Amino acid sequence: MYHSVATVGEDPYLITVDPARFRRQLRWLSSWGLRGVAVGTLLRSHREGAAGGMVGLSFDDGYRDFAEEVMPALVEHGFTATVYVVADRLGGYNDWDRQGPRKPLMTAQHVREAVAAGLEIGSHGLTHRRLAGLGAQDLAAQVTGSRQVLEDLTGQAVEGFCYPYGSLDTAAVEAVAQAGYGYGCAVSPGPHSGVYALPRCYIGDRDGALRMTAKLARHRWQR
Repeated sequence: MYHSVATVGEDPYLITVDPARFRRQLRWLSSWGLRGVAVGTLLRSHREGAAGGMVGLSFDDGYRDFAEEVMPALVEHGFTATVYVVADRLGGYNDWDRQGPRKPLMTAQHVREAVAAGLEIGSHGLTHRRLAGLGAQDLAAQVTGSRQVLEDLTGQAVEGFCYPYGSLDTAAVEAVAQAGYGYGCAVSPGPHSGVYALPRCYIGDRDGALRMTAKLARHRWQR
């Protein structure tokens, strides 16, 4: 689970990875014989028993640096990934973060370019609202409405949803399933864990080779 890949002076939410560090992390994956793929690809391959050596790479929020820094690095390694964008904020800024730097978001054209490059576009809601506790109408706008916006933009089915802030409850998980998504990504979903609330491993700027190795070992033990 990544967010932003950029050079910044302040990062209070610890969501930003320096571009040089990011490339070292990708090289580390390659050195272990692992290949970064889109989350949807990983799940389909898993169902077919062919997911060996694959790691799902996900990027939340859809920052513009995904197009500027992440996509070129992925191409260099022959990797793909999924970027979860906030459908009603394309071309805007991360106005949901009250502290820290304002970060520009991907534009509609960036999204089209990512699709053309073979990357997966997923929904991160309509406006990046916490879904836990929302009523049915607001849930529908965030979950179903965002999917419609992105499908109209890309001309492709949007398979994945990612819960903003990792915030979910039973109603949110059911809304994602009923909206026609194939899966949902969470962080630590607890009792809701399943195909519509997949747990993910946070990767940050502090994650060098030793920490990455420890996280890989922990993941393999937990399986």
